[in-house]
Amino acid sequence: MPTSVAQLQQWLLEPEGQRLEFKEARQRYDFEKLLKYCVALANEGGGTIVLGVTDKRPRRIVGTQAFGDPGRTEAGLHTRLGHRIPVEEMRLPEGRVLIVHVPPRLLGTAWNVDGSYFKRAGDDLAPLADHELRAMFAEGGPDFSAQPCPGATLADLEPESIALFRERWARKSGDLRKRDLNDPQTLRDAELLVDGDQVSYAALILFGTRAGLTRWLAQAELVFEYRSSEAAGPAADREEYRAGFFAWQDALWKKINLRNDRQSYQDDFFRMDLPTFDEVPVREAILNAVAHRDYRLGGSIFVRQFAKRLEVVSPGGLPLGITPENIIDQQNPRNRRLAEALGRCGLIERSGQGLNLMMESAVRQGKPLPSFAGTAAHEVRLTLEGGVRNPAFVRFMERLGEETLRSLSTLDYLALECLQQGRPMAPELQERLPALAEVGAVETIGRGKTAKYMLAAALYASLGCKGTYTRKRGLDHGTNKALLLQHLKDQGEAGAPLSEFRQVLPSLPMKAVQKLLDELRSEGTINVLGQRRWARWYLSDAAVFKPMGDT
Repeated sequence: MPTSVAQLQQWLLEPEGQRLEFKEARQRYDFEKLLKYCVALANEGGGTIVLGVTDKRPRRIVGTQAFGDPGRTEAGLHTRLGHRIPVEEMRLPEGRVLIVHVPPRLLGTAWNVDGSYFKRAGDDLAPLADHELRAMFAEGGPDFSAQPCPGATLADLEPESIALFRERWARKSGDLRKRDLNDPQTLRDAELLVDGDQVSYAALILFGTRAGLTRWLAQAELVFEYRSSEAAGPAADREEYRAGFFAWQDALWKKINLRNDRQSYQDDFFRMDLPTFDEVPVREAILNAVAHRDYRLGGSIFVRQFAKRLEVVSPGGLPLGITPENIIDQQNPRNRRLAEALGRCGLIERSGQGLNLMMESAVRQGKPLPSFAGTAAHEVRLTLEGGVRNPAFVRFMERLGEETLRSLSTLDYLALECLQQGRPMAPELQERLPALAEVGAVETIGRGKTAKYMLAAALYASLGCKGTYTRKRGLDHGTNKALLLQHLKDQGEAGAPLSEFRQVLPSLPMKAVQKLLDELRSEGTINVLGQRRWARWYLSDAAVFKPMGDT
């Protein structure tokens, strides 16, 4: 709920403490500092940052010009921290106030920005001490992947896999000296040898030999199946990968790509050629399963490929506090040491952006969003649909341009997907619409709080549905005749065939639409060239056009 003036006045009377932080920020406020304060507040249980208020008591509102676009600031916080942090704007007689609502961290987790964990110390910030971090992480129980595997030795690890990890780590960190490390030192530096150089379960999962995993952690395997139909029975192709992740990650993608059909679409002179399964979301789905499954359970990860669907099923439900509804905004890695190692070599982001990449790829390629349908307490079921639903929308996304697409957040992509599908939009997505209007992705109808949004006209042109665009834009204005005139005005010299007018007025039969056109022609407002299905209608040169809504 929006903050009331009474609530703000109450905050002004309270001491600045565990849940409140006040900043004058009259002209500006450093975004990096805002990030750190959000991290500190979340680590302390959540709270509120108020900009535009003096921090000394008695407090008064002085107004702030910082962060002129709250929606963009909120998107920036989400991009950097991987959490949704609402940013609220209040305009009062005394001045503009910004309120940043920071949620609490999940049990067993700690927020960080660029790998640094913060807490508040008086009027400043300080890093969390090692013992404080350990206490936070211990809240969710011990990290299985960080525990030593009794009996396992370096002989149970594959040197080639360690070498591949070392090379990727050197490139990711920019420290090429890591290439000169031997295997034991590489594992020590990556915290994969623990408690006196014992091999950790994380090391086995990443680098284990087949014999080593069979002996010490047989469930750390992935089973691939290809099924040509939904019918029960043996799979058409099946392969078991029981070895460290680095030994089979590329081989699995090549196996999937063998039956990865291309989907071709024609849009005027532009030809689209899209893979059914894009490499990035597929790899991210498999990485998520490996990094976050429950290795204490005896089941294997299953990857099932169908003609236009890929399912990834992993043992153990979602981690504590994570649901399909909040999974984009919240992270709680079940196997922290394993996730940290994958982050070191650049395979996953510490901020947990794998699902974000899957979502964005699906929207860009006109495919259904990844689904967690069927997920239960004992397993996570992730489905990637490969069929392209709307080729014209893919072309529309291309027309926005790569630079614009790179600037969009995951919430922006989801807002566009909702508009394209005509689905209701959650408040956090509605807040992204003004920024999308600025980059030309959507158009505004009306002003202020009553403003409505729709996808830009370029999409409807690419769909071959210019009449649909006019109808959506003009539903709240005037009569059917005015709608037809509006459409002709929008089309200019190109005119419009009868089929487009039927899109403008879909509730009317064709004869009724034809009658309206005849009336407008009799009035001298429009004219027609051609006959029957080749007829095309134009706005008359003598027409005096009144904008819709005028009297």
